Amino acid sequence: MAGKNTVKVVWEIVEPYVEKLGLQMWDIQFVKEGTMWYLRIFIDSENGITVEDCENVSRAIDEPLDIADPIDKSYTLEVSSPGIERELTREEHFEQFMGADVMVKMIRPLPEIGKEFKGVLKSATKNTCTVETPQGDVTFNLKESVWVKLDDFYF
Repeated sequence: MAGKNTVKVVWEIVEPYVEKLGLQMWDIQFVKEGTMWYLRIFIDSENGITVEDCENVSRAIDEPLDIADPIDKSYTLEVSSPGIERELTREEHFEQFMGADVMVKMIRPLPEIGKEFKGVLKSATKNTCTVETPQGDVTFNLKESVWVKLDDFYF
């Protein structure tokens, strides 16, 4: 099992444990880097995330993940905060940070704006995003972007 289905299954297993610790799920990534697979669990809280929070979540989910065994390959589990320049990956992320300063990196440059730009998150749907920039509003397909992140000046 790999990809989005893996993320969905892991999310269902992990989320109750994260919430029981008073934290929120931000995102899950299951990625291959070099020869290694990584299961990255990103957690968040209104009060920020500490190393202890990450350790507590890691301990809490280790056994349930071993029992459910949703991943058929060897992987390294990492639990962390999404960070200051957090990547917006889910619809609820875009809704939560509407009006925030964002940074965008595109797969291919856009006419008049280039491959990387900053602006204010103006609107988003499941497939598209509009960012207000000094050059004007830029609307793009999210599948054509490498990432949309909060600008670190937001916090």
